[in-house]
Amino acid sequence: MERSSLMLEISRLSIRFHRLDRRLRQVHTETIHNLHLTVAAQEILAVVGSSGSGKSLLAHAILGILPSNAQVTGSIQFKGEELTPDRQRRIRGKEIALIPQSVAYLDPLMRVGEQVQQSVRQGDPENLRRKAFHKYNLAEYVAKWFPFQLSGGMARKILVSTATVSGAQLVIADEPTPGLDASAMVETWSRFRQLADDGCAVMLITHDIEAALTVADRIAVLYAGTVVEIALRSDFAGDGERLRHPYSKALWRALPSQQFRAIPGYQPLPDALPKGCVFAPRCSSATIECEEVQPEPRTLRGGEVRCLHAT
Repeated sequence: MERSSLMLEISRLSIRFHRLDRRLRQVHTETIHNLHLTVAAQEILAVVGSSGSGKSLLAHAILGILPSNAQVTGSIQFKGEELTPDRQRRIRGKEIALIPQSVAYLDPLMRVGEQVQQSVRQGDPENLRRKAFHKYNLAEYVAKWFPFQLSGGMARKILVSTATVSGAQLVIADEPTPGLDASAMVETWSRFRQLADDGCAVMLITHDIEAALTVADRIAVLYAGTVVEIALRSDFAGDGERLRHPYSKALWRALPSQQFRAIPGYQPLPDALPKGCVFAPRCSSATIECEEVQPEPRTLRGGEVRCLHAT
């Protein structure tokens, strides 16, 4: 991938939270560790992983909306320039748009039609809002409703509409489809594909690997706060033999279509991470070296992997 096409480039990103314990002592918990990934224009990168792996924290770090007790280190670049806190404030909702996981992001005191129209940066706001409502099968009278009058699925459609009319060059969708019926879900995923084909960079954050594979170009697998593998969509096939990391293979084989072949153990909590590879305690191929050394990302067979023994 040529650097000139990169819309988002993240390097050595770490996120640490500070808090006081019951004895008023400072406690530091690192939830994202030395994370690397890129998203290019006209590309959909799906970030997948189980609950607690850090997917939403990654989105919030890019947008600069983490809580005040968070400390972020590393580099986040958008269109080749560092995303400083000031730049994040200036382009958030304009050049970078978020489709959040929670519908609570909608303003409870503003009619939803106005909220969608306020996101328009170029063109006629009302006309673009009408087109978005038509695409997502929202009746025109819904524009006059307040968020509390919407069903969960309707609220999701409003959030997607708000992002798609904004003209943003990077769209981050954090679990965008819960509450949508099957047809609306397919339509939503196809809209992301259209956004990418039109030149936008799209990051889809989801636990639904099978749905992501219908539209994504690459898949970043997140485990315990770090990306353990970035693979092409075509690598998720068969028995997972083209995948590189043991966790990616386990995640693929645990899907319903792969007969729910789960592995023992659980993802470690952020304050109880192993010294070496984060997956070593659950990996049947782990060695003493895996327990001591944190692997760096490396290129392998057209993808990227953090595993000392991947071949």
